[in-house]
Amino acid sequence: MKTNIKAILLTGITVGVMACQNQSTNNESGAISSPVTTVQSVPPLVEKILSAEEQAALTPDEVITLFKKGNKRFINNDLTSRNHSAQVRQSAKAQYPKAIVLSCVDSRVPVEDVFDRGIGDIFVARVAGNFINEDILGSMEFACKVSGSKLILVMGHEHCGAVKAAIDDVKLGNITPMLAKIKPAVALSEYSGERSSANQEFVHQVCEKNVEYNIAQIRNGSPVLKEMQDKGEIKIVGAIYDMDTGVVSFMGY
Repeated sequence: MKTNIKAILLTGITVGVMACQNQSTNNESGAISSPVTTVQSVPPLVEKILSAEEQAALTPDEVITLFKKGNKRFINNDLTSRNHSAQVRQSAKAQYPKAIVLSCVDSRVPVEDVFDRGIGDIFVARVAGNFINEDILGSMEFACKVSGSKLILVMGHEHCGAVKAAIDDVKLGNITPMLAKIKPAVALSEYSGERSSANQEFVHQVCEKNVEYNIAQIRNGSPVLKEMQDKGEIKIVGAIYDMDTGVVSFMGY
């Protein structure tokens, strides 16, 4: 049975007001007692898992709009209350996500929360420095060509340790060849000031160049995704997540 959230909220407000009125009257000593606030708990929502038909009806621009609205809720600490157990059961036999997001592995970038998305809503690929390789390209082809996602989002972030390490030419085990995939963004930057990880302005520019470079890598490395983009079936876009504010800035949108 569908829960009437509005009715519950109104009931909670009414009870709270009545309590305040009753407790605000003068007591025997003539002092006014403190009002009592009643907090009515609201059950978590069960956001409907997207169906194949609903996914097919979405456009890439609509998904971008949904992401922007979700990010505003995240910034305002107004994330949707979800019943994850119910969503797990609803999505067990099929999935029709709206998008695939390529993000850094950084623990301070909670991708689903940043866009206020639930279970079954988005594919998420993560690698330090959010760069493209064959495995991630294959995952993107699966997400879009096979599973019907409408958006590919490459999302970098401020204060990225992998970008800083690439700038400083760090050498350490398997990190060295990993950083080689980020270094093209360092070379593409035309920044004329101090080119070091200590210069946040330069780090930001390399972060943006890294997103732009990897969008080009997607288009050049996957004829499947390039064709889908050319037909308007998907969009491939970039964004930067600001750790200081929680804001996701879409590049070009």
